[in-house]
This record gives sequence, structure tokens and C-alpha cells, in this order.
Amino acid sequence: MLFMESPFVESLPEELEALFKALSKALFKVSEALSVGITGPVIVVIIFAVAFIAFVIFAIIKDKRRKLATGTEDMIGKVAVTQTELNPTGTVLAEGELWTAIAAGSKIKADEEVVITKVAGLKLWVTKKSKEKEDK
Repeated sequence: MLFMESPFVESLPEELEALFKALSKALFKVSEALSVGITGPVIVVIIFAVAFIAFVIFAIIKDKRRKLATGTEDMIGKVAVTQTELNPTGTVLAEGELWTAIAAGSKIKADEEVVITKVAGLKLWVTKKSKEKEDK
């Protein structure tokens, strides 16, 4: 158990030091029960391997729970700028890309802001951005 008092262990933050000591004690007890000699460096490798595996599993779970942030579903409600007149179809610049757009309602002139209301395939349905929304 001399390894648990090494400068390496004492240089760790308090919480990690306690965790390291607890895992070390458990590994020593297991090694004594199995009559297998586990040395200090082996314990360090085992602890870091377990910590790495736990980190990877945590990262995977966190990534799976994250909301989808890309794709066409995310574009609804975003503002785009017309590049050509929409009468009723034309081109808009949305999210840095040119899209074919269909205007819902009246014509919309070029260089006007529009709001994306629907996405179907590679076409966007848009409405003219109202002045009331700009003031808010």
C-alpha cells in the first residue's frame, strides 16, 4: 500500500485522490484474494483505462441525448434573404446557401428578408418578414 502515499497520488485534486485510494485498496484486496501480485504502476494503468472507458461511454450517451442541430427541420422559423424576386418561386439565401423558395401569398422583391415556414425536399416555403417582428 506504499504506492498510495506517493507524490503522484498526493498531487491529484482531493476528490481524485480519494477515488484513487479507494480503487487502489479494492484492487489490492482483489489481488490478495486471487493470489495475484498487482504492482503500483499496473494499478495506475487500470484506473486510467477504466476512467477512459467511462469518459467514452459518458460522451456517447451525452451525444445521443443532444437535439439534432442540423438539417432542414432546424431551418423553420429562420430568416433568409431573397436573391431574386419570388413570384411565386425564386431563390433565397438561407444559412449561407442558395435555396429555391416559394412565396406564400403575394410577390416578394429581391433583397428582402423572409421567414422560412416549411421545408419540403430542396424547396423552402417563405413569407415576408413583418415590420412588427423587426421592432421586437
